[in-house]
Amino acid sequence: MADEHLIALSTCPNRALAEEIAEAVVERGHAACVNIIPAMTSVYRWKGEIHRDEEVLLIMKTTTAAWRRLEAAVLELHTEELPEIIAVPVSRGLSDYLAWVTYQTDLETDK
Repeated sequence: MADEHLIALSTCPNRALAEEIAEAVVERGHAACVNIIPAMTSVYRWKGEIHRDEEVLLIMKTTTAAWRRLEAAVLELHTEELPEIIAVPVSRGLSDYLAWVTYQTDLETDK
C-alpha cells in the first residue's frame, strides 16, 4: 500500500494563497491533509537572476491515483508563472494512516 502514496510539495508567495490551495485540494478530495509551513526563505535562479523570497510551504498527503487532479488544482489556483509542484513516494507509513489518505482521496467514496 505504501507505494501508492505521495507527499506533494508546493511553495506559495503568501499564507492567504497557501490556505486557499490547501482548503481547495482537501475539499475536492485531491489531498487528505495539507500542512502549511510559514516563513521559509527560498533562494533560486529565475530568468538568469538569483532571487531570495519569503515563501510558505504546502506539504500535501495524497495518492498516485489523485496526483493528476491535485497537480491540476494547484496549477489552477496558483498565482506564479511556474509554481513548484513536486511529489515524492512514501516508502513506509502507519497502515491505518495510509488507508485514511486513500479513503479521503477516493472520489468514489461518500465522504
